[in-house]
Amino acid sequence: MSGDGRESEGGEEEVRGARRIPGPRGAADDLDLASVPLPPLPPPGGTTPDEAVPEQSAPKPERDGPEPAAAEPVPGPGPGPEAADGGPEAGSGAEPVPGGPGSEAADGGPEARSPELFVSSAPVGLPHQVLKALLGAWALSACSAEETAAVEDHLTGCAPCADEALRLRDAVGLLHTDGSLDLDPTLRTRVLDGCFGRRPARIPVPEWAAPYDAETARLDALLRDIGDSEWHAPVRLQWFEEERQVSRRTTVAGVIGHLMAVDGLLSAALGLDDPLDGGEAPLDPTERTETYWSATRRPPTRAVREPWRAQSHELIRTASFAGRNVAETSVSYGAFALPLQDAALDRAFECWVHGGDIADAVDYPYPAPSAAHLHRMIDLAARMLPGALAGRRGAGLAGPAKDLVPAGAPGRSLHLEIEGHGGGDWYIALDSPAAVGAPDRAVAQVALDGVEFCRLVAGHISPVEAAAGQEGDREAIRDVLFAAASLSRL
Repeated sequence: MSGDGRESEGGEEEVRGARRIPGPRGAADDLDLASVPLPPLPPPGGTTPDEAVPEQSAPKPERDGPEPAAAEPVPGPGPGPEAADGGPEAGSGAEPVPGGPGSEAADGGPEARSPELFVSSAPVGLPHQVLKALLGAWALSACSAEETAAVEDHLTGCAPCADEALRLRDAVGLLHTDGSLDLDPTLRTRVLDGCFGRRPARIPVPEWAAPYDAETARLDALLRDIGDSEWHAPVRLQWFEEERQVSRRTTVAGVIGHLMAVDGLLSAALGLDDPLDGGEAPLDPTERTETYWSATRRPPTRAVREPWRAQSHELIRTASFAGRNVAETSVSYGAFALPLQDAALDRAFECWVHGGDIADAVDYPYPAPSAAHLHRMIDLAARMLPGALAGRRGAGLAGPAKDLVPAGAPGRSLHLEIEGHGGGDWYIALDSPAAVGAPDRAVAQVALDGVEFCRLVAGHISPVEAAAGQEGDREAIRDVLFAAASLSRL
């Protein structure tokens, strides 16, 4: 090797001419590629983790020229990274370029003392626009280890990107196929509570009308999602009459017409228009439904949704404006009557039950009402059981009364324990609807799940099939279970 440093300079020029690693590229829709500066390249003497620099060799001497002298070995632990990467060899005698990348190493600077300085595990410094474009891939866990480290290091100091990263991670959670995209049945109530908490309604919906408001809204959401052909899907309505289960076949549109016809009883009580011209229409819910179906010249279609929806909105609006003054208004069902607040709860219960019938027909998920609303529906059924039991006893379908007491006095009772969703404890008077159920007079106990009890009251399962825990007087238990099933109707 000659002392003028020609081989060393030639080797350094070859290292400088080696193929460069391209910088990271941002998303095309987020930035202009031409305007993004490339990240600085490591010095020629540094190591490149992703791609090794090709081995360099000194240029071959001319055929007639002298052979280069062999380099003397340098005492020490071994060749440094500069020599391994094709930089100036130790002991070669090559003069470093003034101000060049190897000048510090040649002078015994930091590179010569610490060859590992250029090997770092710190995140690569990428521009803000490139890191912002990587947020989507980072949220999907699709970045490389180096990109992930760079993005996460950037998020610790950039608040806008950190907020966007959180939103993207939340959105990715909705892409999981094992999760349900159906809305939580309590979502509407929580949204309304939040809105009213910020700005209370001038005329709020009465508490007793809230279940009817919620169930009509849920059913309307189901109807909005189904197609035209599904309005003609067959639906089988089931209920109990005396000791047997009966059914009636109709369509999805026919069920909505049935709900609208029976809701007309509440409209008439509030002074609103009855869809059946209330003066001539019967009061019995079954007869009203048959009258509506027979008066329809063509099979009902999805056109029935709008008048049903407008009727339910008008009922809620009128009840809200009237306030507490109409809660006790009597609503006649023909064979019996209910105060308006209980009639609205009864309509909410039937809206949920028939919403489930429609959902089964079109293969649509339809959860139970919220726990608070379901509890109130169960409470209404429990309050109606003594009267239903007395009616069955009068028809010879239940056992005789065993211990009559004065009206308002504690009488022989059955403990109805409802478990799970909307559960609670009720004591049903067995011998007289005027008596009061009391824990110390309980002669039997029945335990049922809340939704299962509602299915029994709706006539969707028979009293024999009800999965009930039973203890005590067997006759009292049978009479109460059959009385619960007799509350069902078309």
